[in-house]
Amino acid sequence: MNQRDKVLEQGYADTRVRVRYAETDQMGVVYHANYLVWFEVGRVEMMRQIGLEYREMEREEGALIAVVEATARYKAPARYDDELIIRTRIASARAAVLRFKYEVLRVSDEALLCEGETVHLVVGRDMKRRTMPEKYVEKFGSLILRMVKAE
Repeated sequence: MNQRDKVLEQGYADTRVRVRYAETDQMGVVYHANYLVWFEVGRVEMMRQIGLEYREMEREEGALIAVVEATARYKAPARYDDELIIRTRIASARAAVLRFKYEVLRVSDEALLCEGETVHLVVGRDMKRRTMPEKYVEKFGSLILRMVKAE
């Protein structure tokens, strides 16, 4: 089974990261803002796994997805050298708005460390709202439909 089919079947994409020393504070706990960086890593990798390249969307379509809202709920600390899974789902996709949901899990015990969400507005290079390019609407839409059926 290829990555795209696996994501469609599961309803989410998993991306692994390992906590680097530079991502922790003096207490050895991951600094809170790093979770937002990991959300981006998960989002970009999920798009790649379903056959969409964010760079191509920017370059060829002149469309960018600007973060307009981000939330994170911290449940337990991650620490240096923990291996983590960033679990990413598409919650919704409309003409100009995308919503992603995330879970950060520790691999060793599958503990839920953080839950979050980001909301994105599709904009042009002029930073004005625009509609999402059609091929992206189709892929995100079909992914959401498959995810809903899987739940």
